[in-house]
Amino acid sequence: MRVLLVNMPWSPIDLPSLALGILRRSVDERTSGHADVLHANLEFTDWITRRTEFTADDYQFYALSSYFMGCGDWVFSSALYDDPEWRVPEFRASMRGKLRDERIRMSEELHRVVPEFVRETAERIVAAGPDVVGFTSTFQQNTAALAAAKYVKRLAPHIKTVMGGANCDAEQGAAGHRNFPFLDFVVRGEGEAAFPQLLTALDEGGDLSAVPGLCHRTPDGTSTANPMSTSPLPPATILPPDYSGYFERLASSVARNWVEPKLVVEGARGCWWGEKHHCTFCGLNGSFMQFRSKSPDVFYEEIMDLARRHRVLDMYVVDNILDMGYLNTVLPRIIESGYDLRLHIEIKANMRRAQLRTLADAGMIYVQPGIESLNSRVLDLMDKGVSGCQNVRMLRDGAETGLSVSWNYLHGFPGETAADYEPVIAQLPALEHLDPPVDLSARIAIERFSPYFNRPELGFTGLRPEEHYRFTYDLPESELYELAYVFEAPERGIGEPTVTSLNDALAAWRKHHTDSRLTHADLGDRIVCVSRRHAFDWGAMELTTPLETAAFRLLDQPHAPAALTRKLAARLPEQLVDEAEVHALLQHWVTLGLVFTDGGQYVHLAPAAVNEDLLRLDFMRHRHAAPAPQETPQAPRDVVHA
Repeated sequence: MRVLLVNMPWSPIDLPSLALGILRRSVDERTSGHADVLHANLEFTDWITRRTEFTADDYQFYALSSYFMGCGDWVFSSALYDDPEWRVPEFRASMRGKLRDERIRMSEELHRVVPEFVRETAERIVAAGPDVVGFTSTFQQNTAALAAAKYVKRLAPHIKTVMGGANCDAEQGAAGHRNFPFLDFVVRGEGEAAFPQLLTALDEGGDLSAVPGLCHRTPDGTSTANPMSTSPLPPATILPPDYSGYFERLASSVARNWVEPKLVVEGARGCWWGEKHHCTFCGLNGSFMQFRSKSPDVFYEEIMDLARRHRVLDMYVVDNILDMGYLNTVLPRIIESGYDLRLHIEIKANMRRAQLRTLADAGMIYVQPGIESLNSRVLDLMDKGVSGCQNVRMLRDGAETGLSVSWNYLHGFPGETAADYEPVIAQLPALEHLDPPVDLSARIAIERFSPYFNRPELGFTGLRPEEHYRFTYDLPESELYELAYVFEAPERGIGEPTVTSLNDALAAWRKHHTDSRLTHADLGDRIVCVSRRHAFDWGAMELTTPLETAAFRLLDQPHAPAALTRKLAARLPEQLVDEAEVHALLQHWVTLGLVFTDGGQYVHLAPAAVNEDLLRLDFMRHRHAAPAPQETPQAPRDVVHA
C-alpha cells in the first residue's frame, strides 16, 4: 500500500512536521505499506512568491500571528467552497479596525489565487498514485487540508482520504467527518497507533469499527465515530520521527532565505501539573492530559541521532512541560556530549537558578515558562501554582543564567479587579532590564478542552464559536460549535482603562528593554548594584551594613517581611532587628526599583553582574566618592548618580 502524507499551509516552514514524521515511520515499521511526505507548505512559498510580493513576515502572520482571527483558514476557504470571492465582505467588515489595510488586501489577494495552488497540489498528489492520502491539521491548516482532500477526491474517487491532527481531536474530528463527505476517514487522538490499524484494515479487509477513535462511513454514507481510546499511548510505543526529505526540500525553496531550520523532538506528552491542577484557560493536550515521558536513554539517543543525521543543532522540544527527571539524566549527558545544541522548551516558572543553569549548560537556552501574570491573586484564578514574585524571580534568574525567556501577559479572568493590576503596573519600569512579554497583554480566549470551556460555573457561559468560523465555513452554528476550538464569551475581569494602562506600561518595557540594565556584585563585605533604567536616576549603589547585605541575600528568594525579619534576627544575633525597620528598608528598595513586591512578598530584581558590569563599577568608584553612611533607610545614602 502506497501512502502519501501531506503537510499543507500554514504549517511552520522552519520546522518539519513531527506528526507526519512519526506517522511516516509508523507506516513503514508497523504496516506492509510505505509512506512519503509532501511538504506542501514549502511548495506554497515557492508558488506564491512567483505571483505576489509575499514575504517571510506574511507567512508568519498567517501561520501563527493571526490564529485567533482565523485569517489563515479564511484564505483557503475560497478553495474549500470553489468560490474565489467566498465571504469577502464579511471578512473585510470583521477585520476593519483589527488589521492594516495592506494586510486585508493581501488576505483578499491570497483568497482569490489559492484555489489554483490547491488544484495543482491535488493533481500532483493524484499523479503520485497513492492508495491513501493523509492530511495533518493543526492551527490554521484546516481549510487548506480540507480543500486539498476535496480536490483529490474529485480527481480520483478511488484514493482514500484521511485527516488527523490536533484540529481533529474528539468532537472536532467527528464534526469534520460528518460535514465534509469527501473525507473517507478522520483519525482522532494519537494517530501512530490508529493510523497503521486503519491501513491494515483497508489492506486486509478488517473491521473498521475496531480502530479506536476512527470516524468512518457506513455503506449508506452515514458518518460513524468509534469510541476513542480510554488510555494514552505508553511512551515506549512512541516512535522517533523520520524527517527524510524536509531539509532537502527546504534547501531548494525560497524559504531557505527566510528561516533557520530547526529539528522537532519529543520527550513527553501530557502535563504533570495539569493532571493535578489544570490551568483554567488552557486547552492543550485535548483528550489526554496524563503525563508520560520517554526513558532518558531513548530521548537522549533520539536527540543525538537527529542532530547527527541532519547536521542541525537547533531543536524545538514540543513537550508541554519538562520532565524534571531529565535534569539529572538527559541534560547532563547532553552537556558531556560536546554538542553545541540550542533547544527551545516549555518549563514551569518556579524552577530554581541551579536548575535553570543546567538547562542553559545543556543548550536549552530558549524557555517558555508559562508566566502569564505577575500578580499572585490572578495567578491563583488561573490555578497556575506560582506567585507573582516567583515569576519575577524566573525572569531575573533567566537573565542571570543566559536564558531567553518567552512569555505572554494575559488578562480577562473572572474575579480579577483593577486592584490586582495597579501595583504591578506601577512596578513594571523596575523590570525593564528583564525579558518583556512577547507582545502586549491579551484577553484570554476560551479554548475547547479548557476548564473555562468545560465548567461554566467558573465564569463563562453562552459560548459561541469565534466570529471567524462563521465567515470561513458554510455550516450551521450547531456544527460550528462542534468544529471550533476557540470561542466567543462575554468579557470578564478588568475593563479597558486598566487594560490600556497595563499595555502602555508593557509597551514602554519593550521599548526600553534593550538599553536597560540592573545587576549586582556580591563582594563579601558589601554588595554593589549598577542600574541603567529610564525611570530611575541612580547609576550605582553600595549596600554596606550587615542588615542590608543579609536582607538582599535572603531576597534572592521571595520573602514576606515577618519571615525576613525572623531570618535576619537569626543571622545577626548581635543586632536588634526590628520588623518596622525591615519593612521600611523594603519599601525604600521598592522605590529604587531594586525589589519587586506582590502578595505580601518581596524579591530582589538584580541578576549577578558579569565582567562588563564589574569594570563599570570600578570605573565609577574612581569617579565618585562613596556616600557617607546614614541612619534611615529612606535616605538616598546608598545612591551614586551615573
